[in-house]
Amino acid sequence: MTSLIANPGRRAGLLYLFIVLTAPVHLLYIPGRLFVRGDAAATMANVLANETLFRGGIALELVGAAVWAGLLLALYWLFRGVDKRLSVLMVMLGAIPMLAASVLSASVESTALMVARGADFLGVFDIAERGALFMLLMRVGGYATSSVELFWGLWLLPLGMLVLRSRQIPRLLGFWLLLNGLAYALDSLLSVLVAGPLPALDMILPVLQFGEVAFMLWLLAKGMQPALASTPATAGAAVAIP
Repeated sequence: MTSLIANPGRRAGLLYLFIVLTAPVHLLYIPGRLFVRGDAAATMANVLANETLFRGGIALELVGAAVWAGLLLALYWLFRGVDKRLSVLMVMLGAIPMLAASVLSASVESTALMVARGADFLGVFDIAERGALFMLLMRVGGYATSSVELFWGLWLLPLGMLVLRSRQIPRLLGFWLLLNGLAYALDSLLSVLVAGPLPALDMILPVLQFGEVAFMLWLLAKGMQPALASTPATAGAAVAIP
């Protein structure tokens, strides 16, 4: 266990593992457990009956945002010696939109819970109207998640390039991360442009999107030390370029 924590790459892998394990809970499990398609009243009743679970999902999303920030910093320290500009771009694409979306989503869900509980100033709305308002707020949170999926993809592009340029990680993982990023971006855009599901893409995209998991597992298994800022190759390039 000590060797696992002592290695910087494995520490990043542990942070990544937390994200991989907890994100499906608040993105898929809790909505699947509580939401009833096309029935706002039943959904709101489920949320009120399982308020602790609903609040736990909000808390988990906020904790995940904090862990995500730590993961980005850990990856930056690992790869800044490979290419500092790409490392900064990776952090910017990964941090700003995704942390903002997490805060927005948590705020909207907290507001939706307040609507479901029926605060005093909401007395002008009857139960059906509160149900409709509750579902509207939950849809807004869902759209925020769908929109930020584009940036789930974009931040993987500089990460994939950094992996390709690093000499510590198999290049296959770099190409896989690039494809993973493009798959997320395509999925996000299609959710806006196309109303229904696309069966062919629904089969291909999950395979491409497994690249992040493969990268995370490699970090946990092999670990990684921060790349040096001046390797022989980069030193020679620095001399050759005035």
